[in-house]
Amino acid sequence: MKILNEMKLIIPARSENEAFSRSAISVFITPLDPTINELSDIRTAVSEAVTNAIVHGYRKSEGKIEITARILENNEVYIRIKDKGCGIEDVKQAMEPLFTTAPEEERSGLGFAVMENFMDKLKVTSRLGKGTSVIMRKVLGKDENE
Repeated sequence: MKILNEMKLIIPARSENEAFSRSAISVFITPLDPTINELSDIRTAVSEAVTNAIVHGYRKSEGKIEITARILENNEVYIRIKDKGCGIEDVKQAMEPLFTTAPEEERSGLGFAVMENFMDKLKVTSRLGKGTSVIMRKVLGKDENE
């Protein structure tokens, strides 16, 4: 698939940067003229992925989050949120609704379920001690009845 435009951000894994990352992606995809619902879906999915990197990836330690966004042919948006944190021991289990590794922080364990629901495709890869990569894709302008 041909890349029509691309951006990359590297931000400190701090909670105040979650809103910034969500806004940066929103502005980047504006030329595609997303609907309010599409924009809301993407903003929410990015927010969940960045929050996961901050809360679970770095677990109160310092680190960076790399955000790559691409506009592809056919109005497809590609977003990768990558950290170099602790990694996920069992990705399949982590993607189960209500599973959380931070119950003491009252986390609901719905982050991956939300991302999966709001995006067309979700792929999570992780290596213990090396970090996690979340790739999300969404085609804009699809018929809502599809």
